[in-house]
Amino acid sequence: MVRKVLAILLFALILPLAAMAGLFHHSKPQNPLANVDSKQPDMKHSKYDQARLTLQTLINAYPDSEYIARAKLAIGDAWYAEGGTTGLAQAEVEYKDFETFFPNMPEAAEAQLKVANIHYRQMEKSDRDATHAKRAEEEYQQLILQWPDSKLVPQAKQRLREVQEVLAEKEFGIGKQYYMRESWPAAIARLRTAVDTYPLYSKAPDALYMLGDIYEKQIARTRDSRISEGIKGKLIPDFTIKAAEAYSRIILNYPMTERANDAKRRLQVLGRPVPTPSHESIEQDKAIEASRSGPGHLDKVMHNFHRAPNVKQAAHLGEPTMTPPQETSAVSVVRETTSMLTSASETGNSAISVEVRKGEVPKSDAVPHSDSQNQPAPQAPAPAAGTPSPQVAAPAPSAPSSSDTGIPELKPIDSGTPQTPGPQGASAPGQINDARNTETGSAQAADAQNSSQDQTGSSSSSKKGKKKK
Repeated sequence: MVRKVLAILLFALILPLAAMAGLFHHSKPQNPLANVDSKQPDMKHSKYDQARLTLQTLINAYPDSEYIARAKLAIGDAWYAEGGTTGLAQAEVEYKDFETFFPNMPEAAEAQLKVANIHYRQMEKSDRDATHAKRAEEEYQQLILQWPDSKLVPQAKQRLREVQEVLAEKEFGIGKQYYMRESWPAAIARLRTAVDTYPLYSKAPDALYMLGDIYEKQIARTRDSRISEGIKGKLIPDFTIKAAEAYSRIILNYPMTERANDAKRRLQVLGRPVPTPSHESIEQDKAIEASRSGPGHLDKVMHNFHRAPNVKQAAHLGEPTMTPPQETSAVSVVRETTSMLTSASETGNSAISVEVRKGEVPKSDAVPHSDSQNQPAPQAPAPAAGTPSPQVAAPAPSAPSSSDTGIPELKPIDSGTPQTPGPQGASAPGQINDARNTETGSAQAADAQNSSQDQTGSSSSSKKGKKKK
């Protein structure tokens, strides 16, 4: 009983002392905006409008407060957390404003990362619009270049690898379609852009192998063409060198991929030396390929129902491209081939001669017709305007000449136009030689067709003259 009384008295004395101590102890209030990792008021309950109103009130009421910067960044976070097209657009504006007013604060890199993440969230598949993917690439590159010492750089680099995987997949997909349609210049332009701009692309060896195969097909097509041997001697070695370069890049830069063995076989077929990759290149490629996490069967199925691209094939090692080279266009590829033809013609082949096979009549490239197959055989030129048409049969076929028929000779084709020379440099009989004189040529052709029924002898003599030629 005595113990209980003593305990009650002791508790009665301690309680007032504790209360008095609490009155004199003032703990420093903690501002939720002062901590970077703290949650902003009402944002965890999805009351974004109320949170933005509270933060804006703080900015307007206390313009000299030390928490203005964090409040400005928190407004952008509220828009970012709300999401949606409008919310993300407003968040980007707030983050860009923060970088403008507080460029030297550590949180400026955080704002830039979130701007890049905004476009990363809206990025679509590789076969769709690439606007947000391009913007995300630019924003991540700006973060890495402008704040190289930030702790957010590793995260930005990984996101940049994933974005560039999507952009490279777009170029590769288009190039593959042109490859299947045998549109070689367009395919070369797209595949070159993919492998030159994004060397970490997971399908870069396949793109290089397609390039080599395209050049090999051009070699075969050049051999079967009817151009002069001098031009062939210029084009075939050039295509062979380009094919060997594409295959060699696979062996040197991607030695651990399956395409490396295929490239070695193709080089042996071309008779070109097989390069040996360095030990550093082998180890680097092995590490990069091991860092990729390919999608599983479930991911491949569910990927068809998602709008966002699948970036699991992206590498987790290696430096992403920061300053991409100039993109290759189909026009530049055509110009390369044209310049080779021009240089070959200037070194001794004045023109590309066309070999005419037996039984074939060369078509005039100057006057193309869509229904050329249904047109009758070319007749002898008709008289010029003002010259009376002959009403009698033509003279004997042994001496067909313009003086006998009264038909003046037309001017020869310009030296720059390819043509098939006849005996002693003369043009083939019945061929319109002055294609640029459209009015005279069309009038003569019309007169020749109208009078062809009444000039049986003349046409027969012309045919006999062709046989003799």
